[in-house]
Amino acid sequence: MLDLGICVVMPTYNNDGTIKRMIDSCLEYVPNIIVVDDGCTDNTKQILAEYDNNSAVTVISYEQNRGKGYALKTGLKYAKKQNFRYAITIDSDGQHFATDIPAFVTAISENPGALIVGSRNIMAENMPGGNTFANKFSNFWFKVQTLQTLPDTQTGFRLYPLKELGEMRLVTARYEAELCMLVFAAWHGVKLIPIPINVYYPPAEERVSHFRPVKDFARISVLNVALCFLAIVYGGPLMLINKIKSKK
Repeated sequence: MLDLGICVVMPTYNNDGTIKRMIDSCLEYVPNIIVVDDGCTDNTKQILAEYDNNSAVTVISYEQNRGKGYALKTGLKYAKKQNFRYAITIDSDGQHFATDIPAFVTAISENPGALIVGSRNIMAENMPGGNTFANKFSNFWFKVQTLQTLPDTQTGFRLYPLKELGEMRLVTARYEAELCMLVFAAWHGVKLIPIPINVYYPPAEERVSHFRPVKDFARISVLNVALCFLAIVYGGPLMLINKIKSKK
């Protein structure tokens, strides 16, 4: 694989049934994994301790669960401090496949500085109906706020250009943070490249999900209201300025 300064950032919260498989499979493609233990209370800490002597795996832990957005920001900021150029984020619940990592590497080698967004088949077998609705809802508002179209704005499998992300001060701490990062990236002129990825959703009785339909959907709704306002007073003018600069 090309050495493009890429690491993997993997936030995890109570995924002891899949975390080891996800780390080991990612190590087959990327030699640096940053795992963020978001206050796990199951056996995840014991599993992560098995990597204490593995220099390829860095574990960042804190006791209280802070939310996926907080874990992502923690991992991405650490990766940036370690002078990585790019970070691939991947969920630890087993729905993503490390075999798709080469596709991200190919995409970024062809589009340096872009944000590569994995796009799932939202009609995949066993995909929860609530997730499908939330994704379509999010896709619609993303287009309103950025005048751009993406097939999947809720996926956690992405490649971020760390320098272009900025300080992420306004990125929220919970589930909706990934949408927030996409919108801010689009406003600042970062090219967004969707690529197809595989996805696995286990049967409902085997599924481990921390998505809270009522609370998280409410948070996404509030965020979209705020982003629509910001799009008018900040994002829209910024995109216009970037467009004018690009034509000079």
